Amino acid sequence: QVQLVESGGGLVQPGGSLRLSCAASGINFRLYAMGWYRQAPGKQRELVASIFSDGITNYYDSVKGRFTISRDNGKNTVYLQMNSLKLEDTAVYYCNARRGVLYWGQGTQVTVSS
Repeated sequence: QVQLVESGGGLVQPGGSLRLSCAASGINFRLYAMGWYRQAPGKQRELVASIFSDGITNYYDSVKGRFTISRDNGKNTVYLQMNSLKLEDTAVYYCNARRGVLYWGQGTQVTVSS
């Protein structure tokens, strides 16, 4: 059974930082491309960042220079370090794993508010 479990969300002030984690089980993690998506109320889910099995990363333009995606294949975990958070970063953040098939986590809420 494949499980992706996100953690690390919460309430933070503008300019603050959070680190999200996504722990995977039931897959050969090192072979999968991993991604972080987010969905704000009333908006479509959008890709925030992705990291491939070879370590290559991609970022949505609005988070470049502020967010960093990384992975630890020994821990079957992908991270999203989020710095300089803005009000518009508020969303539910989802982790996914992709290799032909696609798996999703349950999401973790990130709220940026003063």
